Amino acid sequence: MIVNFIDYLRDRLETVKYCCYGGIALIVIWSLTVDTSHAHTWAEKMIPGFWSLFGLGSCAVVIMVARVLGRSGIMTREDYYDN
Repeated sequence: MIVNFIDYLRDRLETVKYCCYGGIALIVIWSLTVDTSHAHTWAEKMIPGFWSLFGLGSCAVVIMVARVLGRSGIMTREDYYDN
């Protein structure tokens, strides 16, 4: 079932890209309209879309840490269980 869904999305890659771009545009527009007069920090008040940028940066850090941990010993060679 999931394979069929992935194939369906691959067949309509342009539509998927436009939907993602539209979603990003909506998030940016929404974050620009949020009232920042009661912001808790300087960054929230002065940087438009701060939490969106913070989330993007956090995801990038999590991915990099996972790659480092994976290559440092979690991943094993392919014939590990054959011996």
